Amino acid sequence: MPRFYCTRPVDGIARIEGEDARHITKSLRMTPGERMTVCDGACHDYLCEIESVGETVVLKVLEQRDSESEPTIDLHLYQALPKGEKMEFIIQKAVELGAVSVTPVLTSRCISRPDFKSMEKKLLRYQKIALEAAKQCGRGRIPQVRPLLSFDEMLLEQTRYDISIMFYECGGLPLQKLLMSQYREISLLVGSEGGFSETEAMQAEAGGMRAATLGKRILRCETAPVAGISIIMNLTGNM
Repeated sequence: MPRFYCTRPVDGIARIEGEDARHITKSLRMTPGERMTVCDGACHDYLCEIESVGETVVLKVLEQRDSESEPTIDLHLYQALPKGEKMEFIIQKAVELGAVSVTPVLTSRCISRPDFKSMEKKLLRYQKIALEAAKQCGRGRIPQVRPLLSFDEMLLEQTRYDISIMFYECGGLPLQKLLMSQYREISLLVGSEGGFSETEAMQAEAGGMRAATLGKRILRCETAPVAGISIIMNLTGNM
């Protein structure tokens, strides 16, 4: 059954506009009487029946239910900015695996160092990738790609989480030992191509972050977040 996002239905009526409405009308060629699932982006799904199509698709809500696709944890990925298009791949896979936000971080070893204006353009594309990934995998909410942070700004945010984890190639505990307790809010910091400097690792530890390892093999910066999120979701019963 087709699935689309819209704002919360009002008085039993949902409306879809813009690109999605054109896709429903022109590509899928759906007509009044056909049914689809609509999500309000706040973990609620609605079984709907089309009443009319056009620039705005109007739907009648038949049934409401809580989304079953969202994890029981909120996992926030902080990704040191990689070069090229790797960030797009990381965002797509992080959303598919259940992350609720992705935040680019500028560290001392980042090769890619965009200026403010070019980063603004990138963020628009990154958010679109997150939206498309959320649609594809049936997420109950649309994860946010947040503005670029410095390493120090990233550290200041870590106190808000139940546990903050940093993948560090020079050592750390396996994830199963770090996640022996029940946590609701988890942050995960992953390095760029060059990893983290010793100074950054020390600052992270002093700021309360826990160093973790993904084994004896050093993974690429686009592989590590996929592996890490997968393991965390499995350990918390969300895979």
